[in-house]
Amino acid sequence: MNTNRVWVYLSDKTFDAKTETNLKADIQNFILGWNAHGKALSASFEIRHHHFIIIKADEVQYSASGCSIDKQVQFIKELEKKYSLILLDRLLVAYKKEDEILVTHSSKIPQLLTEGLISKNTPVFNIALSNEEELDTVFETPIKEIWLSKYLVKQQV
Repeated sequence: MNTNRVWVYLSDKTFDAKTETNLKADIQNFILGWNAHGKALSASFEIRHHHFIIIKADEVQYSASGCSIDKQVQFIKELEKKYSLILLDRLLVAYKKEDEILVTHSSKIPQLLTEGLISKNTPVFNIALSNEEELDTVFETPIKEIWLSKYLVKQQV
């Protein structure tokens, strides 16, 4: 059983090569010092598709506490300021159109559906995950299978 807890942060902008390199260094430094009640957390991270920061904590020895999670959120806020990004808006939605990843606000999903720019089968990225198993199985999933399905109208189902 995989014990990694995950946090997924979606950026409103695509990371260019320089930004991604700098982000990796900053996140690595954070991970090295991240702890819960004075105990170092066994953590790692990855950047996917030049849009997602994924932080993982192996909770076998020590679980991420409320304070350590608060530290992580504070760190993400610092990244937002440093790189002029939006990373904490949980209403941003990333979807795949051919080989491109596009980001929009969830309030625009009905319009995109109406205009035929996306459909019930359009792959979207589920950032409301809690563990690595979900990351491996349902990170990329059709609109019809996550909370955005509420925007589907009957004729599209």
